Amino acid sequence: QVQLVESGGELVQAGGSLRLSCAASGRTISWYPMGWFRQAPGKEREFVAGIGNGWSRSSTRYADSVKGRFTISRDNSKNMVYLHMNSLKPEDTGHYYCAAGQYSGILSDSDLQYDSWGQGTQVIVSS
Repeated sequence: QVQLVESGGELVQAGGSLRLSCAASGRTISWYPMGWFRQAPGKEREFVAGIGNGWSRSSTRYADSVKGRFTISRDNSKNMVYLHMNSLKPEDTGHYYCAAGQYSGILSDSDLQYDSWGQGTQVIVSS
């Protein structure tokens, strides 16, 4: 199983930017689809962004609420996944989780398709 550790979350003003990082260990993530999810207080966990594996590693998917503002990327040589967040809004506040899908699996926006999860990192966007 893949172990994941997120970092980069902090308090930021609306309109600001952050880069979240996800460090993977245990296995090389090249052939795993990777995703970012978030959970706001009192709300269910939701999909934010995902990136494909292997030959489809340039394939990405975003929640409508973050399209044009967030960018997911991966560096397989470092076993890292990133979430670049621009033009942050108070509604982006939440606990952000990195997740690894199934080996050689498809890119999905359903958390049911992700087997490994990190502990998350907190993002707070002040108005």
